[in-house]
Amino acid sequence: MKLRAGQFEFVFPRPALVMGIVNVTPDSFFDGGRFLDAQAAVDHALQLVEQGAEIIDVGGESTRPGALPVAEPEELRRVMPVLHGILQARPETVISVDTYKAGVARAAVGAGAEIVNDVSAFQWDPEMGRTCAELQCGVVLMHTRGQPEEWRNLSRDPNITELVEHDLANLLLIALHGGVQRPRIVLDPGFGFGKNFEENYPLLAHFDRLQRFGFPLLAGTSRKSFVGRSVGQRAGKDAPPSERLYGSVAAMVASILRGAHVVRVHDVKPAVEAAAVADAVLAAAGGA
Repeated sequence: MKLRAGQFEFVFPRPALVMGIVNVTPDSFFDGGRFLDAQAAVDHALQLVEQGAEIIDVGGESTRPGALPVAEPEELRRVMPVLHGILQARPETVISVDTYKAGVARAAVGAGAEIVNDVSAFQWDPEMGRTCAELQCGVVLMHTRGQPEEWRNLSRDPNITELVEHDLANLLLIALHGGVQRPRIVLDPGFGFGKNFEENYPLLAHFDRLQRFGFPLLAGTSRKSFVGRSVGQRAGKDAPPSERLYGSVAAMVASILRGAHVVRVHDVKPAVEAAAVADAVLAAAGGA
C-alpha cells in the first residue's frame, strides 16, 4: 500500500504519519485567530515540523458546525503566504492544503503543496475531481453528511459505519473514474462531520472495517466535540476544546490500533509520542 504525494512516497505498513494542523482562520473551533497572521502560522508550522509532524495541513476556511463559507480570493489570501513561508524555510516539508475549492487546490499545488485534503470528497466543487486528477497530487477523500449549517439538526443514523462504508465506496469510484490515480488516495471517515456523539464512537470502534478498501486511512479526532462529551462526563458538561488534549490522544491511539495510517492532530509532540507506543504495540502483535 502506497501514498504518492508529489515528489514524496510513503509505503505502508510503517509507523503512523502525524499530520499537524495549521488553521489560518479567525473562527476554527479550537485555535481560530491564533494563526491568522501569516508569519505566526509559518512559525507554528515550523514548530510542528520540529516536534515530529511529517505532514503539515494548512487550511484557510473553518468547517466547524455553523461556519460561514469563505470566498476563494480570501481563502487564497490567507493560505498562500503561509505555504510560501513554510517552503522557503523548509523546502522538504510535505504540505497538505485543506480545501474543497478547485481554484485553491490548483494554486496551492502550484506553489508546492503535495496533498489536497477535501472534506467534501469532491462533492462541493464539481471541478475538484478533474483538477486533482490533472495535478496528480495526493488526495484525502473525507466522508461528510450534509453541509456545516445542517449538522446540528441531522437525525442519528443507527448504522453509521455501514453508511460511511457505502458512501466512501461510491466517492472512491467517482475519484478513480475521474482519473485520480489509486496510489494518490487516502480515505477519511470524517469524525464529527455530520456525525453526532452517538455515531462517532461506533465509527471509531469499527474503524478497522475501512481497511477492506485497501487504501491508507486518515483519522481526525483531535479536540472534537465527541471527545469533549466523554472527557466532561464527571463534571456533568462537555469539556471545552481547550481541555480535550488527553482525550484526543486516547482517541488517536484507538484509531491507530484500529488501522489508521495518518492521524491529523493539533498537538503534535504528545501525538508523536503516543503514536510511537501504539505502533510498538502493533509491531509486537505482528500488525506492522
